[in-house]
Amino acid sequence: MGARRWAAAATLVTVGAVTVAGCGTAGTGQVDTGATRPVAVAAPVSVPVSAPARMEPTRVTPVAATGTGVRAAAAGLAPFTAPGRTLKPGSRGTEVKALQARLKELGYVPGPLDGQYGGTTQMAVWAFQKVQGITPTSTVASRTWRALENPKAPKVLVPRGKPDRVEVNLAKQIMVLYSGGEVKLISHVSSGSGIPYTEYAMWNGKRTKFTGSARTPTGDYKTTWRRSGWHRSYLGQLYNPIFFNGGIALHGALSVPLYPASHGCVRLPMKVAEILPGMLGTGVPVHVRGKFVR
Repeated sequence: MGARRWAAAATLVTVGAVTVAGCGTAGTGQVDTGATRPVAVAAPVSVPVSAPARMEPTRVTPVAATGTGVRAAAAGLAPFTAPGRTLKPGSRGTEVKALQARLKELGYVPGPLDGQYGGTTQMAVWAFQKVQGITPTSTVASRTWRALENPKAPKVLVPRGKPDRVEVNLAKQIMVLYSGGEVKLISHVSSGSGIPYTEYAMWNGKRTKFTGSARTPTGDYKTTWRRSGWHRSYLGQLYNPIFFNGGIALHGALSVPLYPASHGCVRLPMKVAEILPGMLGTGVPVHVRGKFVR
């Protein structure tokens, strides 16, 4: 599907940021590292930026990844009857809370089960819709409700992969975390835009030029080093980054639109980035597959 159609829906996210080409937020200079080759820079430093309160990892009911559907009985999922009310950002009430609870049960991260349809819940809905083959939209209507009653599991990208692994589907712009061979977390992401960039930034007291392809390369990698809270790279700041391919990381961002927009990193919703470090260890395989078609 085209990026324009996705971008139209992306403007409805209430995350308080405006997307620009590459990665980051307009007027802030918060951009992520995405160079595909290591750049000789000073040792990483932590920036004392106010960060959201840390959360304990979400306990998710295991979901059997069958490739065709979720085996509710085997996965221990309770039957779910959709409320049926059409929901949009800004909606409130018990129906929203039921939506949030169901998404969390299936491994998505809708934020607090507070009955308020905000930006975090919206991005969880996007992730769910993409896995179900539904065009991502701000509206939860009959088709999405039906899918929540009989959900499909995400497509397995590496059938013979390790029981503990991460799969990043660039075509669908989703990330799936497996633990013990079961789906534990599914998230909407925004990967590298593929638009070559030239950025100038102050580094080690000097104005330095940085260039790159803004690609998130496909391949098989492993998680390496990480930082807690906001971390300053040579191109800006990343929240709770977990690196897996040189300077490319899974990290939280204030803007995670419905199309690839970063310098190469894999942007995550902030609530996902808060809990992911407690669920994903070091040396865990990260498989990146697919290609986003604009």
